[in-house]
Amino acid sequence: MKIIVLAGGLSPERDVSLISGAGICKTLREQGHQAFLLDVYFGYPYDPQKLEEVFDLPGAGLEIAEGIKTTAPDLEALRKSRPDQSDCYLGPNVIELCRMADITFMGLHGSVGENGKLQATFDILGIKYTGPNSLGCAVSMDKLLTKEIYKTAKVPTPRGTSLTPKTKDTPLDKLGYYLPLVIKPCSNGSSIGVYIVHTEEEYLDAIHQSFDVAHEDEVIVEPYIKGREFACGILAGKALPLVEIIPKDGVFNYENKYQTGGAQEICPPVSIDEDTQAQIQRAGEKAFEALRMDVYARADFIIDDADGKFYCLEMNGLPGMTPASLLPKAAKAAGIEYSDLCMKIIEESFKARYNN
Repeated sequence: MKIIVLAGGLSPERDVSLISGAGICKTLREQGHQAFLLDVYFGYPYDPQKLEEVFDLPGAGLEIAEGIKTTAPDLEALRKSRPDQSDCYLGPNVIELCRMADITFMGLHGSVGENGKLQATFDILGIKYTGPNSLGCAVSMDKLLTKEIYKTAKVPTPRGTSLTPKTKDTPLDKLGYYLPLVIKPCSNGSSIGVYIVHTEEEYLDAIHQSFDVAHEDEVIVEPYIKGREFACGILAGKALPLVEIIPKDGVFNYENKYQTGGAQEICPPVSIDEDTQAQIQRAGEKAFEALRMDVYARADFIIDDADGKFYCLEMNGLPGMTPASLLPKAAKAAGIEYSDLCMKIIEESFKARYNN
C-alpha cells in the first residue's frame, strides 16, 4: 500500500509525534509498504507533476524526525521558520499526497490531529485515515466534556471545573475547591501545561502558566489524587493489559514520559490483584464506548492511595507510538508486536469506516 504517515505539526507534542511517525514509517516500509513520513505543517515542497515519486524516495522523509528534547518545542519559532509563511495549517502538498495514498496513518499528538478537526477535514475530502473518528477525537480531547460524559456513563472520574481567561483570577474559596489541586489545559496531552499546586500562590501562578503554554481558552481545575497511575490501552474496543507507571521522581511529566529511565513501566501490574485490573479494563472499555471512539485509544487511570478507589483521568485519542510509549508496551504484553500493532490499526480503521 501507499501510506502517508502524518506527524509533526504545531502541537507542543510535535517532537513526540515525529518520533512516533518515524517508528511507524520504518516499520511499514520493512513490511514492504510505500510509506513516507510527512510533516503536516511544513509539508513537502515538490514538483506537483511528480508527486507519485515521493512514495519511492529512499529517505522516506525520515530526516525530519529528531530526538525528543526534555522541553516542549518553541512553536512561535517554528511558525517563523516556515518558508511560505502561509496562514494555512496544512503545508505544501499535504492534501495532495494524502489523497494519493491508500490510507494516511495518523501519527499526530495533541491539538490539531487529536481534536478531530483534521479527521473531519479528511472525511469531507474523502481521505482515508487511521485512528478514531472525528467525533470521538473531538469529544475525548475536551477534558471537561469528557468528565460530564463519564458521569452519565458511570465511569468514575475526579470532579473538576474549568476557568477561562475571563475567570482565571477567581479565588479558590469561590470555586469550592481545596488545595492541593491539579491544573491542566482542557485540550492538551503529554502532561504539557500540567501543574500540581499546594499553595494559593502556586495555584495562581500555575493557572497563568497553563494558559500561556497551551494557548487554549480553558484550563481544568480538579482535586489532586495521590496514588498509583495505570494506562489502559484499547484496541478495537477491547482493553489491553494494564501498564503501571512509576515515575522516578513521583511525577509522570513530559521529561519522565519520553526520556530513557524517566519512569518504571510494569506490564501487567504486580501491585494490584487481577480482579482490580479487570475492573479498570472494563471501565476503560466503557469510557471508550461512551466517548464514541473507535479503532484504538488509551485511557489513563489512577488508584487513590487514601481509599483504594480508581478514577479515569482522561482518554488519549492518538496515544504515543514511540519506543517509550505505553500502548506498544501493552500490545506486546498481549502478544502483539509493534509491526503487527501498526497493521492492526490500519485494518481496524478500514473496518470501522471504509469497508462498506
